[in-house]
Amino acid sequence: MAVLLVWFALASPAQADVSPQRAQALLQALDTDDFDAKAEAAQAIAASDAAQKTRWLEAFLDGRLGRERDGERFYIITDDSGREWPIIDAITFEDAGTGSRRSVDAFRINNTLRTQLQGLIASLSLDEGDEATRLDAAKRLIGEVDAQSVDAVATQLDNEDSPAIRAEIETALALYRVEQGEGEALATLEGNLDTRVRNSLTTIANSDAPIAADAEKVLAGIENKRAWYERGQTLFFGLSAGSVLVLAAIGLAITFGVMGVINMAHGELIMLGAYTTWMIQQLLPGQPGLALLLAIPGGFLVAGAFGILIERSVIRFLKGRPLETLLATFGISLILQQLVRTVFSPLNRRVNSPDWLQGAWHLNEALSLTLNRLGVLIFCLVVFAALWALMRYTRLGLEVRAVTQNRAMARSMGVRAARVDMLTFGLGAGVAGLAGVALSQITNVGPNLGQSYIVDSFLVVVFGGVGNLWGTLVAGMSLGVINQVLQPWVGAVLAKVIVLIGVILFIQKRPQGLFAPKGRTS
Repeated sequence: MAVLLVWFALASPAQADVSPQRAQALLQALDTDDFDAKAEAAQAIAASDAAQKTRWLEAFLDGRLGRERDGERFYIITDDSGREWPIIDAITFEDAGTGSRRSVDAFRINNTLRTQLQGLIASLSLDEGDEATRLDAAKRLIGEVDAQSVDAVATQLDNEDSPAIRAEIETALALYRVEQGEGEALATLEGNLDTRVRNSLTTIANSDAPIAADAEKVLAGIENKRAWYERGQTLFFGLSAGSVLVLAAIGLAITFGVMGVINMAHGELIMLGAYTTWMIQQLLPGQPGLALLLAIPGGFLVAGAFGILIERSVIRFLKGRPLETLLATFGISLILQQLVRTVFSPLNRRVNSPDWLQGAWHLNEALSLTLNRLGVLIFCLVVFAALWALMRYTRLGLEVRAVTQNRAMARSMGVRAARVDMLTFGLGAGVAGLAGVALSQITNVGPNLGQSYIVDSFLVVVFGGVGNLWGTLVAGMSLGVINQVLQPWVGAVLAKVIVLIGVILFIQKRPQGLFAPKGRTS
């Protein structure tokens, strides 16, 4: 393989249109069955001053460059998915109508030529575009340097000012030299997380090369570094899973702490928040970002309204009767599920995420953070901070804390406990709706969405301490991380069983949970 055009790009940084005759001759050289001759022709194109050369090589690599069967014209196929291909003139880039297999012969390549073309295109890109484009091109050079191109790549390194691009070129050169048996270059590859570096070192370490032992040491260091990043990845997934548990449980913690109500319909309130997000997105097609922003207050209000309705129509008549309350809210959960199935059908619905929540944030080759889960984690912390501030600095928060610690004393001080119960239940239901908004970004929306989180929510509340916000946060995050750590070892189902047993044993020793509630409930 050759990447000689780096030198030519340096020698002639400005590209100019060559004559049509010269362009015809460059493309003519590709029209051969000899792959070695095609490789030489590709190098000649890369070394030329033709402004079209990058596009020619890209089309050649993709199998979209070809010649007219009964003529002298060359074409680029813009779409080869059908029988009739839209084509453009390869020299002028003007529309040339349509072609097919009968009228256009696309030039074929083999694996060796494909590798060479990738290197040529990468090297061309080193001097084209902004720094991000050039950095991407420098990364593609790793593993592509050969004996013919090494001097040109070294020259490019000497003339490069960007530290990031220099580092990638140095890695490409060092990898080539290590593959040639130069042990001194191994120092440059220490701690490098690039998969191509790792694969090459693995091959060398398992060979009889004189530097095999040294390569194995460098590889061991890389594997150790990757292991730490993989632990960081596991921690991130655990925290993201924990943030979902916190969002699902924090509203339940408030109502359970203030009213002592075991609300089995809490999962359906989460579901209502998710369906609200889907409905708003249907009203604003093509604007998922705006729809999501509107769904945050929308999900809170819809779920909160249902929560107040449930409290006013059922819960307030069953105070002090926990078994009846449990059965009543379980019945409400079934009613809400059937209502959703009747109105929206039992099929799952998909909520589209905005562009800024799609993809991943790649920190390096071993660690990447998916943006939707990162968004849920940040959203969880924002909701927690807002709820904590509400409880700490508002009159409602003061009254909620008073009722939680001593309901009779709060009443004697003039606190309207019935009003506090209604608002607290509505607040907890609204937060459950926010959990549904967040869940819509990482899973499908369906009638059974909330059922997956109701048991885990109660587990978090009991483990963290009834009615304690900080306990809910710590418990949710802890259980998420523990579950994520256990899953690779024992599987998802057994991991949940182990966590459940662990929480039961913990509660046996500390019934009040991680954070004991203040005062007493009467």
